[in-house]
Amino acid sequence: MTASNTPLSTSTVELKPSYKIPVVLVITAVPLLLVQPWVGGAIALFGLFLMFQAATVRLQFTDTDLDIYRGERLIRRFPYLEWQNWRIFWDKVPILFYFKEVKSIHFLPILFDPNTLKSCLEQRCPRI
Repeated sequence: MTASNTPLSTSTVELKPSYKIPVVLVITAVPLLLVQPWVGGAIALFGLFLMFQAATVRLQFTDTDLDIYRGERLIRRFPYLEWQNWRIFWDKVPILFYFKEVKSIHFLPILFDPNTLKSCLEQRCPRI
């Protein structure tokens, strides 16, 4: 076996889930249930839905793609070569991740560690 001086490829990074947004929504919904039951119920259900998504959906940054998994099943693959731009909204309290591909635009709630998300994006897909 011979050693190579070429740098190794970037390893695959799987983002850890973050439950901050779903928990804040559910906690906010509790007092709203007393004042506006329909509004509080809708916010609580949305928070629970996001909590389920955070627990079941995984984002993996590979050398060439952003892969989205539910359990072990690959749901969608987004090749970096097709990305035109990306942005994380609200730097102090990141709540939304936006990226634009050649043919489509995507918005995802930040249900993952925002610092790792940002560093992976800057490393693998620098902004234009």
